Amino acid sequence: MGTWHSPATAHRSPLSPFILALVLCTWPTLSWGQESHSSGWVVIPVEDYRALRAKAFPVEPEPDPPPVQAALTRVDYDLQVTGEVAHGRASLTVDVLKDGWVRVPVPSGLLVREAKLDGKLVSLVSGAAGKSPGQLSAVLAHPGRSLLTLDIVLPIASSAGTESISLPATDSGITRASVQIPQQGVEIKVSGGLMSEKSETPGTSKWVAYAQGSEPLAFSWRRKTEDHRTTQPLRLRGSMIQLISLGEDSTTIYAEVNLEVAQGAASEAKLQLSDKITVNQVLGAMVADWEVKDSELAVKFLEPLERTARFVINGEIRLPRDGQIDVPLLRLAGTERDTGGVAVEVLGAGEIKDVKQQGLENADATDLGEMVTSTEDFHGNASGIAFTLTVTVARYTQQAVLMANVEEARYQVLMSPEGKTLVQARYAVRNNQRNFVKITLPAGATVWSALLSGNPVRPGQAADGSLLLPLEKARGGEDAAAFVVEVLYLTRTAMWEDKGNVKLSLPALDLPISRTGLLLYYPPLFRVKAAPGPFRVEPYVVPASAAFNPAPPISSARPVPTPEFDRPEEYAKEKKDEAATQALVDQFRRKSDSGKVAGILPIGVSFPAFGPSIYLAAELTGENQAASADFTYQREKKGSAR
Repeated sequence: MGTWHSPATAHRSPLSPFILALVLCTWPTLSWGQESHSSGWVVIPVEDYRALRAKAFPVEPEPDPPPVQAALTRVDYDLQVTGEVAHGRASLTVDVLKDGWVRVPVPSGLLVREAKLDGKLVSLVSGAAGKSPGQLSAVLAHPGRSLLTLDIVLPIASSAGTESISLPATDSGITRASVQIPQQGVEIKVSGGLMSEKSETPGTSKWVAYAQGSEPLAFSWRRKTEDHRTTQPLRLRGSMIQLISLGEDSTTIYAEVNLEVAQGAASEAKLQLSDKITVNQVLGAMVADWEVKDSELAVKFLEPLERTARFVINGEIRLPRDGQIDVPLLRLAGTERDTGGVAVEVLGAGEIKDVKQQGLENADATDLGEMVTSTEDFHGNASGIAFTLTVTVARYTQQAVLMANVEEARYQVLMSPEGKTLVQARYAVRNNQRNFVKITLPAGATVWSALLSGNPVRPGQAADGSLLLPLEKARGGEDAAAFVVEVLYLTRTAMWEDKGNVKLSLPALDLPISRTGLLLYYPPLFRVKAAPGPFRVEPYVVPASAAFNPAPPISSARPVPTPEFDRPEEYAKEKKDEAATQALVDQFRRKSDSGKVAGILPIGVSFPAFGPSIYLAAELTGENQAASADFTYQREKKGSAR
């Protein structure tokens, strides 16, 4: 079937680095040098042959070895305390993952008297090299789950009447421990775990706790100390400081109560109060609930009070504004001794003229604590005595103390697609102290006009570039009437595209603004919506300030007084002022004709309201704060209905 070569010839043959693979087939006898070719011997390298064979007969890979040889899944302790030791059983649930012999360590610190594996006795060996020499281990040979049961003994530690045992930490996922002692009426404490069961039978107590295996689990117990306080009659002492604030509309009551239990235990505290007092709140660390019923306030505690407690009472009552007032007082009920004091103050313009008290003594404010200052103070120290307090209050008319305030701001804004924005800012101002108001316009703004109460004025300029507009000032002792300050200016922004966002920045004033209204006029070819922010969209409303709504002119049917005869002195002064004003106008005209006018003439420009509009409102803008509003716009499609 082939040609055999001698070793010498094979060594010299060019095919010596290869092997000959025989292909099973049928062909005629061939000789070297014959020209015809057919299937026969195929020569391939050894490496290719091995690769083809590996693909034809793949070898299954060996499985990866387990990450651990054995795992201690769970440890269960069942212990019973007898004398100075605790003995019982420890059940170790072991999962063996490796074939062959595996060493499983036993929890350290346990005195093992006997060990069984799946109910059969087994010997424990000492720890391997590198581990604690006293560490015992069980040797297992079969993979799967096994139960290793240990008969153990633990010593009991005792200190100051408290006994305890500690179970060592292990590598298990969970540890369960059941401890039984031959006693009743003991206090138990578990550290390192969670108590799940607690039961008592005649002569025994049993506890069950769970913990993580990586942490030690400790039990400590001691005999309960009997407390007869709850069976003793209650002896309660109290101290209460009351602050009564007499307002024009209502009177507020604030009381601090301190309780001290001299004997027994108090589950609640009771206070007597007037029928007209409304209790709003009772606060305290020990307060669980409170209830007002039949002119009595009952304050319940979270647990029976054995020592001290403190709580605060907030209430209110309606009393006369002035005159003789009977001050409502709170009294502690069920106490053997009361101490404390009462402080009365008058809110607003007024004072206490006369005081009548019964069972109270005058005291200094410093004797009643930090909450009482500059008030009429009274001190009481008795129990069962009726306390009464009557004061006479005199009220006075309050004087105007307003310095300056913007009670309402109104803005009219006209926007164009070219990025030009015309803003008319009008402010209703009340003032009796300020000479100027500082207005900081947005960057790049150009002022067109400024008006004060409808008259054009020339604004000044502050050091930081802000505008300074003059203000009217009310006379001393008079209520400041509102007047209007107006500024008209122009700003420029980017040109509008088919859709986008635009931000409107408003001026900042050095006065607070109570409320603001913004009326925006936008191009009819666009649809504009307000983005969420400090301004909210509302239906348009007229200004609320009387300064924006002047009184109508006097009807011709009513007689008009003649100042020339009714007020001759004022009439002469007005005529003199008119003459001086006319002289200034004539002087200005003469300079205008000669072309030598100095400065800029203040003028008033009307706001051109055009196009669809949207109204927005906001409240409470602080001093030197610039309000702003964001809008989104989109060009209307041809033929779309608005």
